[in-house]
Amino acid sequence: MNTANLKQDYRERIVPALMKEFGYSSVMQAPKLEKIVLNQGLGIAVADKKIIEVAINEMTTISGQKAVATISKKDISNFKLRKKMPIGVRVTLRGDKMYEFLERLVRVALPRVRDFKGIDNKFDGRGNYTLGITEQIIFPEINIDGISRLLGMNITFVTTAPTDEEGFALLKEFGLPFKKN
Repeated sequence: MNTANLKQDYRERIVPALMKEFGYSSVMQAPKLEKIVLNQGLGIAVADKKIIEVAINEMTTISGQKAVATISKKDISNFKLRKKMPIGVRVTLRGDKMYEFLERLVRVALPRVRDFKGIDNKFDGRGNYTLGITEQIIFPEINIDGISRLLGMNITFVTTAPTDEEGFALLKEFGLPFKKN
């Protein structure tokens, strides 16, 4: 199943299922996946500048799109942090790259997590969902031998769903393995 198939699956199977479940009168009312944002906060990068470069390369490899460094907005002396220092890495995926990443996440990466029992279904109140991953090695693109340290990341799914219930239904239809309550 390639990205065109996932997009087609959304149009042909997911939208009708959501319309039936929530009683939408138009196809345009069905929630969509707008973007997927991958974010890595690297507080340890204050001490070692190479960590940011390594993280950018890994994130670019995982997402298939160039990652950018996020910079600090202000000075915080307790953390030895200066304004405009790189302290993280992020990528925003939309369109085909987003569907491609989603498919790899659901079909390949998440099943590789040790003792995996599903993901929590805690939404943000507006139909968006953030998933925390503790190790980047669950992605097959990452060579385990070339890893100096394990870094976690947050993956945020931004939807057009007005409620958590609708966002949950959309992401569940896309195949995200939520825990059974």
